[in-house]
Amino acid sequence: MRNFLIITCVHHYAENGKYYGYGPYVREMNLWIRNKEKVTVLAPLISSQKPGKIDLAYDHPNLEFESVPAYHIQSWSARFQSLVQIPYILIRTFMEMWKSDHIHIRIPGNMGLLAMFVQVLFPSKFKTIKYAGNWDPESIQPLTYKIQRWIANSTHFTRNAKVLVYGNWPDNSPNVVPFFTASYRKEEEEPIKKISLRQKLKLVYIGAIYDGKNPEIGIYLSKILVDQGINFEFTYCGDGVMRQELEELSGEMGLSDHVSFLGNVTAAEIKEILKESHFLIFISRTEGWPKAVAEAMFWGCVPFTSAVSCVPEMVGKDGERGVLLSKDPEKLYQALLPFLNDESLFQQTSIAAMSWARGFNLEKFQTEIEKFE
Repeated sequence: MRNFLIITCVHHYAENGKYYGYGPYVREMNLWIRNKEKVTVLAPLISSQKPGKIDLAYDHPNLEFESVPAYHIQSWSARFQSLVQIPYILIRTFMEMWKSDHIHIRIPGNMGLLAMFVQVLFPSKFKTIKYAGNWDPESIQPLTYKIQRWIANSTHFTRNAKVLVYGNWPDNSPNVVPFFTASYRKEEEEPIKKISLRQKLKLVYIGAIYDGKNPEIGIYLSKILVDQGINFEFTYCGDGVMRQELEELSGEMGLSDHVSFLGNVTAAEIKEILKESHFLIFISRTEGWPKAVAEAMFWGCVPFTSAVSCVPEMVGKDGERGVLLSKDPEKLYQALLPFLNDESLFQQTSIAAMSWARGFNLEKFQTEIEKFE
């Protein structure tokens, strides 16, 4: 029986005999494993926690889960502990690769770093390697990310492999295949009609609330909108270490009537929010293929986002499908004004964004990954 091995650093949770992980990741992996005879997942399992609203379960009748420690080296105590954990993980990774027929490695990440070293020992086994971060060789990234990228790109150390990356970049080896991801099926497409911007401007942020995503920009933009007397609402969907700080900042600035924090919400709830929202405010420092941007565009929600990774390809460099910006809230406000003054501009940009995003549905994704079987 052919075995498809998944190696990832995504934290997993068990409940009622099923294994759960971060929803967008599991939704994608369920397409990868749909036609596989047997699936093995090698990843951290957090036994002390139950799956949350954002998590989904793997859907496969013959799936085995092999748990390993969720190691890191962010403190001295963790570094000492990793001296025991890393050799153990390396041995487990070698054993699972030995038993597999198709090795699927998710990078960049701690598990991916170790797996990229071990896969060198299996040059004849077919491998798909998903680089879910920013493949841009000029981008500022941690050294461990650069190491994983270098090994994946090397035809000497990584053989019989397809490395799936977001965007088209220079210096790619024959290993590399420009790729994409998807969130919705074609059958989910429907016409979108949003309320007038003049009636109420609807803004949304989707994602983890931590400093790497610059989520505070939405608060400062909201303050400008209040001062300008614009009727609006700003919805934060997601959770993270900065959530309480931003809620307090919002209260201090008198924005409680305009800004709301929903925490982690389901994919169905995200879908309904995006249908109603006019603009996504998402000025992240680094991304791969940001699902928040792609999903917003799918529902005609125009992205105001940063020019990282393949995002310029997604929104169009000339602004036909969105707006590329820095984290200056005054510049965000100035970029909003043309849309507020000319609603036809919003309609034109919204339709262009929706048309582009709907070209990358789950059916197309399934067709493309089947080429790697």
